[in-house]
Amino acid sequence: MSILTASETPSTRTNGVAQAARLGPGVVVAAGGAGIGLLAAHLTDVSSMLVAIVIGAVLANSGVLPESTAPGLAVVGKRVLRVGVALLGLQLVLGDIVALGAGMIGVIVSVVSVGILSTLFIGRWLGIGLTQRLLIACGFSICGAAAVAAADGVIEADESEAASAIGLVVLFGTMMIPVIPLAGQLVGMPDHEIGLWAGASIHEVAQVVAAGGTIGGAALSAAVLVKLGRVLMLAPVLAVVSLWMRRRTGLGATSAQASRPPVVPLFVTAFLALALLRSTGVVPESIVGGVHLAQSVALTMAMFSLGCGVRVAALRRGGAKPLVLAALSTVVVASTALAGITLLATP
Repeated sequence: MSILTASETPSTRTNGVAQAARLGPGVVVAAGGAGIGLLAAHLTDVSSMLVAIVIGAVLANSGVLPESTAPGLAVVGKRVLRVGVALLGLQLVLGDIVALGAGMIGVIVSVVSVGILSTLFIGRWLGIGLTQRLLIACGFSICGAAAVAAADGVIEADESEAASAIGLVVLFGTMMIPVIPLAGQLVGMPDHEIGLWAGASIHEVAQVVAAGGTIGGAALSAAVLVKLGRVLMLAPVLAVVSLWMRRRTGLGATSAQASRPPVVPLFVTAFLALALLRSTGVVPESIVGGVHLAQSVALTMAMFSLGCGVRVAALRRGGAKPLVLAALSTVVVASTALAGITLLATP
């Protein structure tokens, strides 16, 4: 008599081995890219995710990646990314965000709201498709490449659109690192306010850290807190986008209903749950540190995978419109942030 259960049949085990063999090459390559990125971050002040994106893009455009890596890289760019975004919630303490004050929280909400709506409107005027507009809007208004990838998990955009949006985030966010501190000093802003402006306007968390570090300790703390406030907006924004996309798919056909995304994706729910858990103060710092490392590895692997989707030829085929939208979105977000901070500083 066989003691194998239905889930333990030789056929199932064979399929599992075949699946591992199919995904293995891409996962291993992504892990290697993440390792290089994390090592670079340890030795320098450069973001591991930015290094991973660049390495992935260079390898993809040089043609050295074999086709066998594609399935694994696709899984890393979707599923591992969602794990990393969910774990990001454990780095947020809601009390620290609340301590910024109602005025600064209002500025954060305004930056994200105005940034997204303006980017969608300008992109439509430029004739850019909805999914690409949404990816750029979320990336530039919330938290850079992680927001692009998280939004892609909700709207299921084309791979080339996600790669293009991430490339634009890297380009314009990096340009903002010296621009914001220099502009703030030229207009005579105190360091603390420059830090607030950097956190409210620069795209990536790592880019915000780089900009804040050039100003000083107080500015760095302010910049990071404001940026984390924008990161926290990821959950409600994705919930709204998901609900909107569900309605756009139509309510009539059963197949359409089956293809609609959930109102609140599971990884967004996990993100919120972990943020709430961290805010209770019951999570030991040792666990927070360990999860932070896991989150960094997951997101760096995912960014390497997404970097592999940045194809120069595809960007050229996309034309200048996405580049124009990215530039205008950057200006809108930075201007909205500056207006709000200036208003708060006015006696």
